[in-house]
Amino acid sequence: MRLAAATPPEERGLARDEVRLLTVSPAALTHARFRDLPRFLESGDLLVVNTSATVAAAIDGERAGGRPVAVHVSAQLDDGSWLVELRPPAGRSGRVTDAAAGERIALPAGVCLTLLRRYPDESGTRMWASSAPVEGGLHAFLARHGRPVRYSYVPHAWPLAVYQTVFATHPGSAEMPSAARPFTPELVTRLVTAGVVIAPITLHAGVASLEAGEPPLPERFTVPGHTARLVTLTRAAGRRVVAVGTSSVRALESAAAADGTIRAAGGWTGLVLGPDRPARVVTGLITGWHDREASHLALLAAVAGPELVRAAYQEAESAGYLWHEFGDSCLLLPPLAPPAVP
Repeated sequence: MRLAAATPPEERGLARDEVRLLTVSPAALTHARFRDLPRFLESGDLLVVNTSATVAAAIDGERAGGRPVAVHVSAQLDDGSWLVELRPPAGRSGRVTDAAAGERIALPAGVCLTLLRRYPDESGTRMWASSAPVEGGLHAFLARHGRPVRYSYVPHAWPLAVYQTVFATHPGSAEMPSAARPFTPELVTRLVTAGVVIAPITLHAGVASLEAGEPPLPERFTVPGHTARLVTLTRAAGRRVVAVGTSSVRALESAAAADGTIRAAGGWTGLVLGPDRPARVVTGLITGWHDREASHLALLAAVAGPELVRAAYQEAESAGYLWHEFGDSCLLLPPLAPPAVP
């Protein structure tokens, strides 16, 4: 039975790094706490973390006739338009299905949002490219008038700080890159002193409320040159490249060539990992527990293999692990191939 985490662990009497951790390898399924992570990594392993910070991406709006609506801002596109999803008012589930191009939605401070076109094309049923001229830019407007995106399984509002990870430095994610939430400064210190290397990428996560079967939307990412070099050195030494979250996997694999080499890269990525595109550089994954929609499980299986992922989910469900962004964690450690001989 799946159990949604309705509150942050701090409200349940736990420190961030005291959430449960299921470590899954071909040899064993091990139950621990997240603060035990150094037990399962070795000196020379590389943790790749997402430095994207969560923004207050949900705004209250009003449709014609005074109908309330929640506007979730997923990203800002290159032409300056806002990529948005329309949802029922806060606290209610479902989605808005009767919107049309040209519709105008009143936002706070007299701002008017106009729906321009469906995204990514006319076959889309959920996302809209829209215009909303605001002074000071989108992020400043969201900081003044927005709130964190939340869904019906989280009944109470929480401040934005609750949705930030210890690595958050570059604002841009509509929803928290939640796999890194259990990290604390103390745990990072213990990992580094144990010889585990930590390197950054940035991927701004969009709204994650897509229907089952819908592919993930393109997202903006950056893989710095020094991170690419560390990945190359780690793989050459036969150590693990462990991505913290599916966002880190997507960024790293978007920078990887077919032969497994990786270079600095950035821009928008529409990469979808799965049976036809397995992971090329990522050899381990820290993730939360999320609904088994197709694209999410396909990405996990692209890193760890379907059998390991299936075993992880079966064990987590039977052991009562908590789901979603405030829930428990999983460390997937598939078999590590020996380094290639030059």
